[in-house]
Amino acid sequence: MKKSASRNSQILLVDDDQHLLESMGSWLVDQGYQVCLAANCESARKILNEKTIDLALFDLRLGADDGLMLLAECKKHHPNVVVLLMTGYATVETGIEAIRAGAFDLLAKPLIDDEILMAFDRALSQQKVLEENEQLKTQLDQRFGRGSIVGNDFRMQKTFDMVDNIADTKATVLITGESGTGKSLIARAIHQRSNRRKAPFVEVACGALPENLLESELFGHVTGSFTGATGNKVGKFKQADGGTIFLDEIGTASPGLQVKLLRVLQELEFEQVGGTETFKVNTRIVLATNEDLSKAVAEGRFRQDLYYRVNVINIELPALRERPSDIPTLAKHFLEKVCKEEGKQITGFNQAAIQSLQQYNWPGNVRELQNIVERAVLLGNGPELGIQDLPAHINSCHASTLTIAPAGQRQTLKEALEGPERQIILQSLRENNWNRNETADQLGVNRTTLYKKMKKLGLENPRAIANEW
Repeated sequence: MKKSASRNSQILLVDDDQHLLESMGSWLVDQGYQVCLAANCESARKILNEKTIDLALFDLRLGADDGLMLLAECKKHHPNVVVLLMTGYATVETGIEAIRAGAFDLLAKPLIDDEILMAFDRALSQQKVLEENEQLKTQLDQRFGRGSIVGNDFRMQKTFDMVDNIADTKATVLITGESGTGKSLIARAIHQRSNRRKAPFVEVACGALPENLLESELFGHVTGSFTGATGNKVGKFKQADGGTIFLDEIGTASPGLQVKLLRVLQELEFEQVGGTETFKVNTRIVLATNEDLSKAVAEGRFRQDLYYRVNVINIELPALRERPSDIPTLAKHFLEKVCKEEGKQITGFNQAAIQSLQQYNWPGNVRELQNIVERAVLLGNGPELGIQDLPAHINSCHASTLTIAPAGQRQTLKEALEGPERQIILQSLRENNWNRNETADQLGVNRTTLYKKMKKLGLENPRAIANEW
């Protein structure tokens, strides 16, 4: 039989028949495997603790010991080891018991060479697939889990806490916020932190498809239900059964589709387009929109009963201009990501560039910042990026906001002093990434005094001074 690519794996054989143990071990070495031999459970435990074993083959009867007991210990303490059992007294009941106990397969003695090799190849191939799946799930969790969402602003921290609190509930979640604020990331984080994480996460951009195709995409269709329907189609709700479906741009749904969505949200039941069979699913529903749905309800564009149904839990993401203290952290996060992908050696942005980024209004929010950082890394010469590496429209915002009263307009001394004072506090806030404690220390005032002055000078809320940037 042709040698498999997996034959360099480490195999543990356990059998109290010394002759069989040594002859099988010698033959497996000839097949390219690395082999460890154990005549009893004690020796097997020692090898498992000291070596990296990929696959183990235990005899069911090991003198006074039991192969099933050794299997249970192995599954508990060495879960990455694939275990097969062998016996000369195989029955259907024995096979069922072995599989239920966690064995990959039960081989009957006398063992046939080709059957052993085929069983080993199947077991090791499945183990490789499982390991790759775990690695992929880890990568997805790193990319889309809460750790991938950067933000120290108190509103983002509140969002993170809410994600943790609601992840394992069945409640419908509505994520609102401007385009580019990260609604899809939050939806994926909810899924990844829930007990549904091993089931599918299915995303549908509702605004990207016309009504007739969107309905088919969500619920599926049967053959002949419309022109071009040449076969049955499984819809996204069915694909997401047991997992999560994320409906983005839900505000664009047509009145007809809104009626069908209301039923699905209430009963988790639907029929395929052109079909009569009713399907029931266990699917978590997360929706998102950049529209004001309450306004859409008032204007008659969105059903009021559907609005109440989707708005069970609302996560509102702040615009980037409302959390300027997060911009340095986000810029660093994106810079490190691009540098790793492109093999670039750049330490970061200088202070002037950071100030320019904080002063910009960010109509495209976090997505726009990511694009700007990627552009700067790819075009910049480093090792540190500055204003010259940013687009002109970003730099145009880096200008003094100090204003002078028009000629002939009189100001009191108090009013005249407030302008420079406001500019000094604003500049210090920017230099300290809007950290009020550090700003107070830098200005040599106590925190209470700083808070009062910020409120008096209109600096309390970054949104209120966004137009100055």
